[in-house]
Amino acid sequence: MKITGAQGLTKVVTAAQMSALDRRATEEYGIPSLLLMENAGRAVFEVARELLESLWGKRVLVVCGQGNNGGDGFVVARHLHNAVAAVTIAYFGDRQKAKGSALTNIEIAEKMGLEVVHNPGDDFWPQHYRKCDLVVDALLGTGAKGDVREPLNGALLGMGMCAGLSSAPLLAVDIPSGIDADTGAKLGNAQLRADVTVTFALPKIGLLTRDGIDSVGELVIADIGIPRRALVDNDAQTYLINRAQVSMATPPCVGVTARRRSGSHKANYGHLAIVAGSVGMTGAATLAAEGALRIGTGLVTLAVPESLNDIMEVKVTEAMTIPVPQGRARAFGMASLERVLEIIDGRDAAVIGPGFGRDDDTIEFTLELIKGLNRPAIVDADALYAISKELSALKKCEAPLVITPHPGEMATLLGTTAAEVQSNRLETARAFAKEHGVTVVLKGAGTVVAEPGGDAYINTTGTPGMATGGVGDVLSGMIGGLLAQKVEPGGAACASVYLHGRAGEIAADALGEAAMIASDVADAIGEAIQEVTTP
Repeated sequence: MKITGAQGLTKVVTAAQMSALDRRATEEYGIPSLLLMENAGRAVFEVARELLESLWGKRVLVVCGQGNNGGDGFVVARHLHNAVAAVTIAYFGDRQKAKGSALTNIEIAEKMGLEVVHNPGDDFWPQHYRKCDLVVDALLGTGAKGDVREPLNGALLGMGMCAGLSSAPLLAVDIPSGIDADTGAKLGNAQLRADVTVTFALPKIGLLTRDGIDSVGELVIADIGIPRRALVDNDAQTYLINRAQVSMATPPCVGVTARRRSGSHKANYGHLAIVAGSVGMTGAATLAAEGALRIGTGLVTLAVPESLNDIMEVKVTEAMTIPVPQGRARAFGMASLERVLEIIDGRDAAVIGPGFGRDDDTIEFTLELIKGLNRPAIVDADALYAISKELSALKKCEAPLVITPHPGEMATLLGTTAAEVQSNRLETARAFAKEHGVTVVLKGAGTVVAEPGGDAYINTTGTPGMATGGVGDVLSGMIGGLLAQKVEPGGAACASVYLHGRAGEIAADALGEAAMIASDVADAIGEAIQEVTTP
């Protein structure tokens, strides 16, 4: 997702938190709500002008609802009219119930003689939408909850149907209509896909997760005059992972964000142990090693079941391998435990789980290994399945842990369904992190990083082309590599998911989403890092 307008460490808010900011701007700072609405509409107008270049004579349809989002739309329409665009406003609502700043802007538009069509029917859309050069969606705002009722649902259906038959860009005001601002869920039975969404002051959670991701298009964060202090000093505990946040997450001693000091050597950049692999799944260990090395880790050692060591020595060149006693099924087992703990104790951090398999002996080994850790570690893949059998192992571990489940693995940990996890990804990850004292990386579109203290972060880099085997192993290696370089768990997770997603985008641009594979993502990590480090 392309995002413009984010500055520094940007908070992400719920609808209620945004409403509180609006009230604070008015009550504490004396900024009239009418001025905030004017600034919002003006910001959307400026983006509309960029989309169309010249507005003179361009046909623009502005779809407005009865609330403040519709009031913003009337401001947009007024400025478009003044720029000599041919504007039609489709207004859905009871004109007599309009109030406040929204009513003021409706009255201004009426006095200016703008064309307003009240509650148009189904035949309106093919007659007007398909003839437009631009459509502005100001139907429903961040306050929308529950199923969209008629006639608004019919309007969404009409807009959605015509959008597929029109080349006119769709510009959404604050949030695409019909998206829940808190969860990203689709509220109606139609989903609008904006080309650009202009959101006000701070991004809303629903823009960055679930159906919202596919609805937003390019996201522009517009300044509408709310004081900077209010945007920073509030109770929101969710943040946007962006380039600036990644730079802050990794200290200058790490090779990711700064030029390495002359005279430094490999021991300055950490030593990571990767405990991974079983018969048929040596690729997971290899990809985790590639991710760790590409993120700048000085040394990587793979601990593998002894019968697989010869294979691993062929598969990896830059990483070292250590064969350990194995359990059943040519996998890790209780016979491996003492040696693996010894290996991890001699390194700075560990990755545990890729390609483990699910033999009972392996599960017992995994649980005892986690309980005995004294180094920061990533718990991933089949190790998460083992944890689901005894969640208390997480609290019995005295070392900092990062877990990296996809929605299905998180569902297994919670004893629920992937659909339930996806229904509120942010709060699911946050609640688990708080309860079990671990950093959670809930993977998927809009990857969430949640810390035990309650702070959470949403990532916006990545591509559907990353839905291919082994990509998660690369990420685990990256996070482990930063932990080995002494980055704290939350920062290591945030920096890694951002760079991992950006590397996926770079690979997709070069090869196409269908053709890219996990090793392509690992190969593109360096270019992603260069983007972050280049001024």
